[in-house]
Amino acid sequence: MADYDVVVVGAGPAGSMAARYAAEAGLSVLLLDKSLEIGTPKRCGEGLGIRAFRELSIPADPRFINREIYGFAVYAPDGTPVKARFSEVMGYIIERKMFDKHLAAEAARAGAHVEAGAYARLKLESGRPAGVKVRRHDGREAEVRCKVVVAADGVESQIARQAGLDTRLKPSDLDSCFEYEMAGISIEDPDLIHMYMGNKIAPRGYIWVFPKDEDRANVGIGIGGHLEEQAKLLLDKFIQSRPELRRGSILEVNVGCVPVGGFLKQLVKDNLLVVGDAARQVNPLHGGGVYEAMTAGKLAGQAIAKALHEGDLRLLREYESMWWSTHGKRLERILKVRRFAEKLSDDEMNYLARVWRGDDLVELSRGNYRVAAGKIVAHPKLLALVRKLL
Repeated sequence: MADYDVVVVGAGPAGSMAARYAAEAGLSVLLLDKSLEIGTPKRCGEGLGIRAFRELSIPADPRFINREIYGFAVYAPDGTPVKARFSEVMGYIIERKMFDKHLAAEAARAGAHVEAGAYARLKLESGRPAGVKVRRHDGREAEVRCKVVVAADGVESQIARQAGLDTRLKPSDLDSCFEYEMAGISIEDPDLIHMYMGNKIAPRGYIWVFPKDEDRANVGIGIGGHLEEQAKLLLDKFIQSRPELRRGSILEVNVGCVPVGGFLKQLVKDNLLVVGDAARQVNPLHGGGVYEAMTAGKLAGQAIAKALHEGDLRLLREYESMWWSTHGKRLERILKVRRFAEKLSDDEMNYLARVWRGDDLVELSRGNYRVAAGKIVAHPKLLALVRKLL
């Protein structure tokens, strides 16, 4: 196997974007993924905001777009909804398997060599990454030398750990997720995504219904990974309590975990960069990470191109500084909102559902919490929590 300028391990959204931007800059790039099929297994509710498509110039291709979404409905434990509906499309429910393949194909079109079914381990020389050892799905093995390695191998990243970065996570830093794709169900408003809150139904998390069609949706749950409750049992209980879901059929089952407890501080070590879930680059409020992963991958690919073209690997650090300045600070504010939400009782959630509007939740999801916080000053206990938040 030939040597490359860059080896990217993991062909999810972060890895494919890093590979694409490095290849577009004229670098030789190898993009590896251990799965036999890129985009599998699916560990995602498949919602993606319009911002990702606009900022990253991704077409709304019907091959990977299931449904346009115009807003959301968040339900308090007592059923009180907080809704926001917009006249324009706010996002899409994508077909993640096809979407990931599209991103990998774009990397290939840019000049990267993409290979599925290839498991990689880091190769070190004098303590620094020198390439990877690859074991293909048919048992063949090879060593690949490179100048830069990108660890894009997901929340369970081994590449970053093999480079000497501390990627350990406590169970409380994770959300445990379980999801069905269901058909033959009734969806009250399939133009909205629906999220159900409550410490009994989804402790430290929520249940989602993301419509893919008029009668088909991803129905899933995310809860604290350190809790005794089992995500599947809680989701099954919720489905059985809802006549509109109970009669549905299960087309697909997906399980996984999402890093929601904070972000990897060191994103670059020597000539290795960490992106996406491997760097815990996830919106901690709702657990979505596709947009965050793609933007991180783009920044990484651009930093690699600059460093190699100028012959100065110290410039790889620009990826880390750029990510923290453009995304990290915003996500740390959102993490504060999550910490606030984790402390709420069901009664407090019910109260907030009566005083907040949909626009307030939009601002909270962006890390802008001062306006929403101002609406709850009349609640003494919540006021104490808000003071900590601010």
